[in-house]
Amino acid sequence: MRSNHGYLLKFTMLLVTTSGLGCRDQSSRDRQDGATGTETHSEGSDSKTTHTAGRTETSGGEHEHQQGAHGGIMVSLGQDSYHVEAVLGSDNKVRLYMLGRDETRVIDIPAGTLKGFVQLEGDVQADSIEFQPEPQDGDAEGRTSCFTGSLPDRMLGRDLMVTIPNVAIDGERFRLSFQTHSADHSDSEMPSKATDDEEEVLYTRPGGVYTQADIAANGNQTPGQRYRGIRSKHDRNPKPGDRICPVTKTKANPQFEWTVGGKKYTFCCPPCIDEFVRNAKESTTPLPEPDAFTQQEEGR
Repeated sequence: MRSNHGYLLKFTMLLVTTSGLGCRDQSSRDRQDGATGTETHSEGSDSKTTHTAGRTETSGGEHEHQQGAHGGIMVSLGQDSYHVEAVLGSDNKVRLYMLGRDETRVIDIPAGTLKGFVQLEGDVQADSIEFQPEPQDGDAEGRTSCFTGSLPDRMLGRDLMVTIPNVAIDGERFRLSFQTHSADHSDSEMPSKATDDEEEVLYTRPGGVYTQADIAANGNQTPGQRYRGIRSKHDRNPKPGDRICPVTKTKANPQFEWTVGGKKYTFCCPPCIDEFVRNAKESTTPLPEPDAFTQQEEGR
């Protein structure tokens, strides 16, 4: 598959839930007001859950959660009293689907705005983000089972943390935070990795501008052999002066180098090497110099 700049992200989520804050009068106001954006102070015992792409690990022995019906990650609130499925789409929107104790049971809550914060990994400053109600078919009047928020354009494809200080459900308050990480090269939107048989043909037989000398310079190996066990990570926001992958234009990883046409190029991951060599074998035109694949100053 040819590369494009769409992206999918997988989630690592940290859930801290707080219930029964304050007196009963305050809980009643929460029930009337719905999900508000006022930050609350955590009291009592917190439950922490870490979620990683399709599975759940908990310190309290909670059961595992599978991938949600919308392809997101299922997280629990209040020791599985409720669940939320968080989905980040290619439209740069984050959707939160409200679910009951049974993860297949949709619940609706008062259709108030959820106010939160979004912060790039490593940044000190956080931007405000609002999740607006997006009622679904079957939701009662004035209630919603889905909330939608839009990430700033500059955060597209970046690792970030989203925090909603206060989500009110049936008189209880919950604090929700989740962190996104760029996906691996299992992404369907990145170049497809060659099979072992395809690699053997692709890398041991010269063609186009990919020569026998290149094969020797690469140690008569395939990327699958040379880089086995090395995990790739994609930075879609290279800084000026960074070497970039010739295929995806993401930041190149110096671990993934390959000689093609007598020149050494740097890639973000092995599947991009497959794509680049495949194209080189179909061409007799000299390749650009490796230095051409350098992130330029903005506007250049």
